[in-house]
Amino acid sequence: MSENVVHLHKTPEPPTDGASVTTLTVVPDAPATPPVPLWVSSGRAVKRVVTDERTTTAARAVARHSLYVWGGSRIVARRTWDGRTGARYERFLRAAEAAGNMELAGEWEERLQHFRDARHRRRMDLLTSPVDVAKGALVGTGLGIGTLVALGVALAIANEDFTDVVTPLMAVIKFIGLLITIVQVVWPYAITLGPLFALLAVWSIGAHQKAAPQWAMPANIRSGDGEPITPSIVVKALRDLGIPAMRNAIKEMGDAGASMLGPIRIAGCGVEVDVTLPSGVSTNEVQQRRRKLAENLTRHEHEVFITIPQAARTVRLWVADSGALDEPIGPSPLVIDDAMTADYAKGRAPWGQDLRGDAAAISLYQRHLLITGLSNQGKTVALRSLALWLSLDKSVQFLMGDLKGVGDWAMFDGLATTLIQGPTDEHVIQVTEMVEGAVDEMNRRLMAPPGTQFPPLIVLVDEAQVAFMCPLKDEDKRPYGGSKSNSRYFMAVRKIHNQGRAVNVLMWQGTQDPTDQNLPKLVREGAHTRASLALGTESQARMALGDKAVDGGAAPNLLRPGLDRGTLVVASDGIAIPAGQASITVRTHYIDDDGAEAITDRAKAMRDGVTTLHVIERGEDRDPLADIHGVLGDASRVLTADVLKRLTALNADAYGTWTPGDLKRVLEDAGAEPYKSDGRMVVGRDRVARALANRDGDGSASDAG
Repeated sequence: MSENVVHLHKTPEPPTDGASVTTLTVVPDAPATPPVPLWVSSGRAVKRVVTDERTTTAARAVARHSLYVWGGSRIVARRTWDGRTGARYERFLRAAEAAGNMELAGEWEERLQHFRDARHRRRMDLLTSPVDVAKGALVGTGLGIGTLVALGVALAIANEDFTDVVTPLMAVIKFIGLLITIVQVVWPYAITLGPLFALLAVWSIGAHQKAAPQWAMPANIRSGDGEPITPSIVVKALRDLGIPAMRNAIKEMGDAGASMLGPIRIAGCGVEVDVTLPSGVSTNEVQQRRRKLAENLTRHEHEVFITIPQAARTVRLWVADSGALDEPIGPSPLVIDDAMTADYAKGRAPWGQDLRGDAAAISLYQRHLLITGLSNQGKTVALRSLALWLSLDKSVQFLMGDLKGVGDWAMFDGLATTLIQGPTDEHVIQVTEMVEGAVDEMNRRLMAPPGTQFPPLIVLVDEAQVAFMCPLKDEDKRPYGGSKSNSRYFMAVRKIHNQGRAVNVLMWQGTQDPTDQNLPKLVREGAHTRASLALGTESQARMALGDKAVDGGAAPNLLRPGLDRGTLVVASDGIAIPAGQASITVRTHYIDDDGAEAITDRAKAMRDGVTTLHVIERGEDRDPLADIHGVLGDASRVLTADVLKRLTALNADAYGTWTPGDLKRVLEDAGAEPYKSDGRMVVGRDRVARALANRDGDGSASDAG
């Protein structure tokens, strides 16, 4: 039989007889936890109740509505005091003096004097008014009794009853007695309810004006998110900017500080207000504190823009609705309007929207263009959207060099006369020769008779910094890149900037992260339209837009990289800029590759067909007849002048000096002479193809013989 043994202290050695033994070790009990005192548990419960969100919300509500009564009473008292005294005029007088506006101060002083004169006359009238009131009361009473008696006499005669003489008088007396009875009945209730209605009135005024401390307000108001912009908020934000002269002036103004502000106007997805600064405060002091001003207005830095209007000592604030600038704008009209066309001379490209939400359209007529910014901020898309619009004018010709080479401009194959795509030094050489060919075309146009009209030629180079930084030199030791007088790309761009617009040869460039090395000063200042996406520093902003625009408030360096992708700061006379400003901020429409291809397909359908050259050949023997056939493309006939232009673009060395006579001689020798169509000399594609085929056939026969 098994034996169970419990050992309370020491476990003995296990038995040797094989019996089963169960050992139980008893551990002494832990000391008991003392009970929590009643006052501690009660305190915890009270703390839990007091700190509960529902309790604090209710406490804030009670305090808020109680303070509305106090605040409303103060407002009513202030309004009454202002109405009975000259305090209001004195307040505005001090505000004008603090702002340094002596003319306005003199006007308020004159108004104060007029008020005091009128008040003095009223007080003098009070000395004689009791006698006048007594006389008026006696005369009125006498006239009233006489009228009632006369009415009673007429009534007595009509009724032939002498007692009717006093009937009207007694009726009036009874009516007065009724009024007294009504007052006696209503008076106790009026005594009770009157103060309640008065209390409700001052509470309503306090609630409307939010006359309670910030801590007593609801959570959404305490956080300030989406808080509407009011004069008091703007004045308080300016006061707390940390400018001593501003703070002291606003303190002296008191409640009249709002006199600094013009009307607060709704402007697109925000509001706009002009602020006349007090004497001793400069506009650049406010501009330099943009972030602090935005935070004082409960906005992010990018939601507040400060510009300098024409008025002296004035800044213009544009404050966006909270979060409005993070919402995308609508699609481009180029995408949604299949019937849209372009007009280079008179039209404006739909580029995007300004901060007000209005359409931002830009004229491209005879304006060189420069767009810059940090990498991956939407530069190519912004530049491409302008070219897409202009492609819908079939008179516009394009020479394009894309020194990124990832296909961003591939849809212009069949639209551009030349399209070079690639980032290598060889591509830079090709692009440089393309621009130099445009210079030759410009010179040919300049030699034409005065008054000759030329179709617009857009020379577009994207990622132009690659060309400026190219280290290669040609066989004459002339560098392709750089900014010296012997730099081929630099000098070609400068020549077009100097004279191109006179004959509609325009230079468009897109570049990244501008410096003096990859965007020389003379080149960037030669552009009539300068636009910048987000940049890193103010010095880069000055390179991109110029000192005048930056001094006037333009700040692409304050745009948020990534978040403000596609947002441009533009300085140009080709776009409507508010009076007094040197630049405008534009949120550009985004057109993706599919949308761009659809637009270029429409543009190609409008044209006779363009053969795009992808490589500019250099240094080899040319076959003029084959080249002529190549530049004709798919068109059945092309003007001889256009054929010469295309040949020059194909190889400026071989064909840049050709005249119509040279072209005619080559074609006549081949049996494909030009002919007139609609009164203009043209080259027929079928004739050239037939002449080329006959020539090749004759060559084959000769070889066979």
